[in-house]
Amino acid sequence: MSANLESLLWLTVVGILWGGTNPFIKKGAKGMERVEGSNIITRFFKEIYFLLTNWRYMVPFILNQSGSVVYFLTLQNTEMSLAVPISNSLTFVFTAISGWFVGEGKPNSRMLTGMFLVLSGISLCLFDKTVNIVSDY
Repeated sequence: MSANLESLLWLTVVGILWGGTNPFIKKGAKGMERVEGSNIITRFFKEIYFLLTNWRYMVPFILNQSGSVVYFLTLQNTEMSLAVPISNSLTFVFTAISGWFVGEGKPNSRMLTGMFLVLSGISLCLFDKTVNIVSDY
């Protein structure tokens, strides 16, 4: 197996689906802290009901879970040593970007530095795999 462009594209989609939906899931769950119940079990089921009937939570949650399906399917053709760091790292980048759009705060210099370092790390992983592929021939 190698790092092909199609796998990288799908891993980027996974990062977008996972990271891009995180702030929306957080925003959609607002109000759950006001759910009350007579005991812990009743409260648990009322919280589940609150989430399942809340489209602002369920739509991004379903999109987020579809990212897991895409990830699972992509693993069939991609090395784990590439899939895990790329998809998980990009999740943080896209969470920061979508959080900015949702109004969680403008990216500051530390956040931008972190994004740069994440993208640099992904580039190093890809470079390592590319060099290994070329040296095998």
